[in-house]
Formats: sequence, structure tokens, C-alpha cells
Amino acid sequence: MQFQQLLYFVAVAETRHFTHAAERVHVSQPSLSQQIRALEKELGAELFSRARGNIALTDAGEALLPLARRILADADTARIEVQELVQLRRGRIRLGATPSVCTGLLPEVLRAFHDRHPGIQLLIEEGGSHDLVRELARGALDLALVVLPLPSPSPALTTVELLREDLVVVSSPHERRLGRTVRIADLQGERLVMFRHGYDLRELTVTACRAEGFEPEFAVEGGEMDAVLGFVRAGLGLAVVPRMVAERSGADLRMTPLTGPSLHRTIALAHRSDVAPPRAARELQRMLLERQG
Repeated sequence: MQFQQLLYFVAVAETRHFTHAAERVHVSQPSLSQQIRALEKELGAELFSRARGNIALTDAGEALLPLARRILADADTARIEVQELVQLRRGRIRLGATPSVCTGLLPEVLRAFHDRHPGIQLLIEEGGSHDLVRELARGALDLALVVLPLPSPSPALTTVELLREDLVVVSSPHERRLGRTVRIADLQGERLVMFRHGYDLRELTVTACRAEGFEPEFAVEGGEMDAVLGFVRAGLGLAVVPRMVAERSGADLRMTPLTGPSLHRTIALAHRSDVAPPRAARELQRMLLERQG
């Protein structure tokens, strides 16, 4: 009994037509009929009644049909399982993340993932949440780490909250005007080093300042994370950054917590709702969630 014969048998049983069954499994009708006859000969029983052109299952055919379907389903499951194992040995993950997440959260997780799955190529794209959402929607990314709430919520995306992180103020070590804590209101009149437009941290900071009734003043603006931290080290001004980034920035930056009220951001994993991420991407997603769990 061959796998192919069972496939042809189920196709005829479901269509009740040899020609239509042959079209379904992409073989010629004579080849399909020959394989069905060979199966019947091996089993020693007719599987179909062909009276007056009508195709019906015999008792033997009725008994074989659920068994054949189970065998085909098990074979399909085995194929999928093997493919998923192969995907964890080679392949790629296209991961998008905001630059601050790349600096703070990702390095250790990606190192652990690479140690476990060295054959998987990791392709990282940095960008703001708006850009990453657009790249996810067009299928250019498998996963993305974005800041919630999304700039333009989409039912086509699934998001899973990963962590909620406090924001802090960083300054040059020589900055003495700040106390042990600082409020957003205390930033009025201070010159800030500000990220470029489209950066989630820029929007969070500017919105918080306006909620306190003032427009922030910029000493310099338009940088990415590394540039902003460098400008702060040089004494050009203050910046509001994630605590995770500040803690990894070394002793040449002073970190001051924000209070009354505090300022935070929520990081989430996002992927398309209509397309399941590849097996390797799901494994990376699991590791990220476990790390923060």
C-alpha cells in the first residue's frame, strides 16, 4: 500500500468522480484509475461501486476512508514538524526594533538565541514605531518591537505587551542643578537634546512637557540614540531616555529618576495577524517573553 494510492483513493471518495479526483491531485485520469485498481488488488476488495457511471464507496471503501484520512493527516503533521525543525537550523528572522530597544533589550536576548540556533540569520531593522508598523504590514518584517500605543492602530497586527519601562533624565556628570529626582515641570527653561522627528521618545517627551503647560527648548535636535547620548555627555543639554539605556551608558552620564508623575513607555511585540511568523521568529518571540516574564 503506497501513500500516493491512499491520496488518490481519498480524492475519489470525496469527489465521487475519477476525472475530478485526477484534476485535484494533478495526475492523468488513467494513471489515477490504475493506482486505484492496484490498491484494490492488494487489499483483495473493491473500494468503489461503479454501477451506471455512479461512484459510491463499497463497505470496504467505507472502512478504509477514515483510516486513509488519518494516515494522510499524520503524514502532513510529520512534514510540518520536520520543516519546523529544519527552520530552526537554518533560515532568517527579519526583526524590527526602535533604536533604544536595540541598545538596551536586544543584545543579550539575541546572543542567547544565536548560541542556541547559530544557523539562523538575524536581520535587524531600526526605526520608529510608525515605520516598523508599515514594514510589518507590507511583509518586510517577521516581528517588530514597537512602542504602544501604536501611532495608527491596525486590526491587521497582533501585539503582545513585553515590558513597561520608566523614562529618566540623563545629563553630563558635571550637571549640578538637578536634585535626586526631577519632575517634567522642572524641565521648563532647561535646554534639551532632542531626538529626530518620528522617534517615539521625542513624541513622549514633547507631549509630557505640553501637558505641564510649556514648550520644551532644544539645544540640539535630530539625532539617533547614540548621537543624543554623546551630545549629553558633551554638556549640550539634558535628554529623556529609557532607564534601560541610561543604566547601560556608563559612568560618564548622570541618571536622574522622573517623579510626580513618572513617565514611562510600553514595549510590545507585533506581527501580522493574517500570517503566522516563521518557526524561528516564534522561537525568538518565546525567548523575549520568557526573559521579561
